[in-house]
Amino acid sequence: MGPVTSTFGTAAAQLVPLAVKDLDENKVTPGLLGFVIFACIGFALWWLMKNMAKQFKKIDFDETPPQEPQAPAAAAKAASGAASGAASGAASGAAASGSGKAEREE
Repeated sequence: MGPVTSTFGTAAAQLVPLAVKDLDENKVTPGLLGFVIFACIGFALWWLMKNMAKQFKKIDFDETPPQEPQAPAAAAKAASGAASGAASGAASGAAASGSGKAEREE
C-alpha cells in the first residue's frame, strides 16, 4: 500500500495549488456531486410517479355502490339491534353481579 499512498499524495500535492487559485471565498457551488445527487432524486421521483400511475390503473373502482332495497335492510337492522342489545345486557349483568364463572360454580 505504500506506493499507492505515495502516488496519491504526490498527485494531490500537484492539484492543490490549482484548486487554491480557482477558489473564490465568496462563491460556493454544489459541484458535480450535488448535480448527481439532485439528478438521482429527480429520477427516483419520476420512477415513483410512473409506478404509482401504473398501480392506480390496476384498481377497479366503482364510484356508486349498488342500491339495495330499503325494506329488507330496515328489518335486518332492527334484528341486529335487538341481538346486540341482548348481548350487551347479558355482559353488563354479569359484570354487575361479579364474576359469572363464580356464580356457576356455586
